[in-house]
Amino acid sequence: MIDDSLPIIDTTEAFQQCIAEHRATLIWFTGPDCRVCQDLKPKIAQLISEQFPQIHCFQVDCAASPALSAQRQIFTVPTLLVYLEGQEFIRLSRSFSPAQLAAELDRPYRLLFS
Repeated sequence: MIDDSLPIIDTTEAFQQCIAEHRATLIWFTGPDCRVCQDLKPKIAQLISEQFPQIHCFQVDCAASPALSAQRQIFTVPTLLVYLEGQEFIRLSRSFSPAQLAAELDRPYRLLFS
């Protein structure tokens, strides 16, 4: 689930570890003053918890970890990265909807976990 209690990733090592430890990982890149981030978080949280419960979610504060964000070529917030079995599978930035994420994630998620 995506909320303010999400585990925060702030190093490259922690980022790599999260991806390596879980078959499905969603990383939410956000900023402290991002209004779109604040509006989307609860909607994405509900989507993940209801339709994709086996995805492990984490967040990166781009203001606090600019080097990590730059390494992943994240230059705008919000940005979502979804990794499936260690490979980046989905990248959504700036203006996207929960419906768009669900549409892109539905089939690969079902194949991976069915």
